[in-house]
Amino acid sequence: MPKRYDYTMKDVQEVYDGPGGLLWEAVMSEQIHSGREEATDALAMAVGLKPGMHVLDVCSALGAPARHIAKKYRVKVTGLDFTKTMLEKAIQRTKDAGLDNLITFVEGNAMDMPFKKDTFDIVWGQDAWCYVTDKYLLARECFRVLKPGGKLGFTDWIITGEVEEDLLAKLYESMSFPHMETFQGWQEALKKAGFKILDAKDQTEDYAKCFDAYKQKVEVELKPTIIENFGEELFGFATNLVNMWRDAAHAHKVGRGFYIAQK
Repeated sequence: MPKRYDYTMKDVQEVYDGPGGLLWEAVMSEQIHSGREEATDALAMAVGLKPGMHVLDVCSALGAPARHIAKKYRVKVTGLDFTKTMLEKAIQRTKDAGLDNLITFVEGNAMDMPFKKDTFDIVWGQDAWCYVTDKYLLARECFRVLKPGGKLGFTDWIITGEVEEDLLAKLYESMSFPHMETFQGWQEALKKAGFKILDAKDQTEDYAKCFDAYKQKVEVELKPTIIENFGEELFGFATNLVNMWRDAAHAHKVGRGFYIAQK
């Protein structure tokens, strides 16, 4: 099991309630996950979204993926998140988009979800469960709230190779991650929770390409804006962050995992 670091829900809230949330949106768009809409559509196809399904988006952030799948696939979405600023923006943007009849946002903990068992057709997540401190508890809750036969589909930042401890500590510190799971470790957690794994892919090559784009965006396109709005110090932090993660991804030390499982 990967080493755990002492970052908590409060640390994550401080990141996304502060400049960090604004910075990540500027770099990654309001989707705030690698791969943007293309990755969202790939996940939608893999879980077989159909009109009328009820989807739970766990760690829904600004709600962009929820809005995308509600509009394109005509599904009902419940978004679960614990960062107040993200929730407030998600609710307002969803209302502005005229999709609040299809999407509801709920404040809550992914490891103790405020929903009854057998509620959702699909449980969904994109590049956010690396913030959750206990992956098995999360997997167990996903299993509980899914209807029998329902599917779980998610992507997550993962460890894909040997990572030196000092580098791992710096990577985690830069993002306030308590720990990332390994590619195989996520599969083991899902099986332990009761899931049948239908698909698992190591998408590190695509993930590394995303960081190539983030490097260009931070160091060139957004440099004046970041410095003007956040200052030289945050620009330096952002530059170091994207280069560190980019190098680690190209070295196949960290990456993105893609998982589809069934209850």
